[in-house]
Amino acid sequence: MEDYNVNVDHAKHSIGGDFGHVIRRITHVSMVIIPLLYYSYGNTIAAFLSLNPQEFVSLVCLSIILVEGIRLKMGVVVIGQREYESNQISALAWGTLSVSIALLISPTMGNTGFEAGLFGTPIIFGLCIVDPVMGEVKRRTEGLRTAIVFGLLASYVVWFGCWHLIGTPLLASVLLAPLTVVGELPKTKSIDDNATMVFFPLIGLILLQPWL
Repeated sequence: MEDYNVNVDHAKHSIGGDFGHVIRRITHVSMVIIPLLYYSYGNTIAAFLSLNPQEFVSLVCLSIILVEGIRLKMGVVVIGQREYESNQISALAWGTLSVSIALLISPTMGNTGFEAGLFGTPIIFGLCIVDPVMGEVKRRTEGLRTAIVFGLLASYVVWFGCWHLIGTPLLASVLLAPLTVVGELPKTKSIDDNATMVFFPLIGLILLQPWL
């Protein structure tokens, strides 16, 4: 794992400065709409292209990977992206890939409609909410431990909220919520935390599923 300063102020390295940083955060949080649309209106949206919801998610993901490949080839960065993303896979691409995988393989436990997202929704919400919470806490306090505490609180709010509203098993909520926070901790150029914050609880879910 590469050396990494957890307290680095990313706004200073974002294209567009503070404004670009705000755009990046807004984009991050706005991704909560993805599971809401997918589980509630996925069939309707996909039907416009004569696809099923999973085919549609796969197509969108593959399209963004293609665009990311072209972007990397050209070395392009846009407002909200960070300077280093000109020569490595962007956080947006990692986030798109991880969210797509979560939608494709998260078990629905036989539910339909929004309740089918009893696992996919908290996993994706965790990425969209916990990551910016921890990032801003680290940026403003330069305290990783403080960020972990706030991250855990935010993650448990997400998971317990889904337990209350859509029937996410309580055992899963208790055990998987910390994995979202753990996924934010490794810092390496090989994979972005937009991926690990989804993959860690998703792997935990796969291992835990036989007991649910």
